Amino acid sequence: MDRLTARWPSLRWFPLGLIVVAAVGDALTPIGYTWVPLIAAACVLAGVLMSFRSAAWTGVFALGVTLMLDWRVGIFYGGTGWVEEVTVSLAVLIGLDVHWMLERRDRRLAAAWSVAAALQRAVLPAPPTQIGPLRVAARYEAADAEARIGGDAYAIQDTPFGIRVLIGDIRGKGVGAVSITTTLIGAFREAAHHTSSLEELAERLEQSLERDQTQHSHTSHDEEFTTALIAEIDHAGRTLRLLNRGHPAPYLIRSGRVTDLPPTDPGLPLGMEDLLPQPATSDTFPLATNDILLFVTDGVTEARDANGAFYDPTQLTLPDGRPATPTEVLDTLADAVYRWAGGRRDDDMATLAISLDTSLMPSRTHSAPLYPAHPPTHH
Repeated sequence: MDRLTARWPSLRWFPLGLIVVAAVGDALTPIGYTWVPLIAAACVLAGVLMSFRSAAWTGVFALGVTLMLDWRVGIFYGGTGWVEEVTVSLAVLIGLDVHWMLERRDRRLAAAWSVAAALQRAVLPAPPTQIGPLRVAARYEAADAEARIGGDAYAIQDTPFGIRVLIGDIRGKGVGAVSITTTLIGAFREAAHHTSSLEELAERLEQSLERDQTQHSHTSHDEEFTTALIAEIDHAGRTLRLLNRGHPAPYLIRSGRVTDLPPTDPGLPLGMEDLLPQPATSDTFPLATNDILLFVTDGVTEARDANGAFYDPTQLTLPDGRPATPTEVLDTLADAVYRWAGGRRDDDMATLAISLDTSLMPSRTHSAPLYPAHPPTHH
């Protein structure tokens, strides 16, 4: 009800209006008919829609109206009058008790949300807004808005081999995914500094997840997996390498145009490597000034409209006239997904946008093509 009255503040006056309507109706109808039950209902609603003090004064007003109506028809001292007056008095007490219970529930929920938010920040801290020649923006929305904890993960790390990015989607939601998320991000932050290739980095992540699974046994071995996309951008901001392990492809935004970067040789999600003897290999793409890289989870690509059609990020429309910032891209994307799905969200949605900061990059004499002249290089 708090959200309802926040959206329509005038709704708080509904109990008082209901009492006035009941009083007028009781005065205009024959003596054998009574509108007092409607007054009692208004007292209970006051406890839900109003503050405690307002609900209490509304109850006093309702009881006064009931006494006047009983006096008018001459049943003030009769049995019927006493029944009506006791009914309204009990309704006032019930309304105040309901208000107290709702307030206690709100306090408990606020405490739970605070703990969940702190846990989310600890497990999935916000990335730096600038790292090397890159500007970064991240956005996370759990499918369960009240839990605020989901199974998506992202991280960005400056390493001797370049700036490395991880975005993943752990199977499952809620607190059960927290341990896996922690393991994945921790393993990435450590291994990213000591592995020269993305293939080896993915293997290290898989081994860490297998050890975590063996120790904790969250689910059966055949059911637990994590989709992951690992990216590497050289410190000059000229080259992008991608290794995809069953994750939605990233997007390259250049001159307002959004293009996906599908893998040439995609791999299975982490935790399923045994099913495919040939491991996935990475692709290489050139980058140009003012490029923006957009990483998403399936909460974006699997958002459906009323007809069941999936959302396509390549249709994203960005502001004209100037290059968009990473934050603007994520805000525009979130609004587009919200409108497409009609406000519904069935899965976690993590998005990460990275732009090349021209003030921190070496000068360039030309723009790079969207794709290299030859097929993507594998490592």
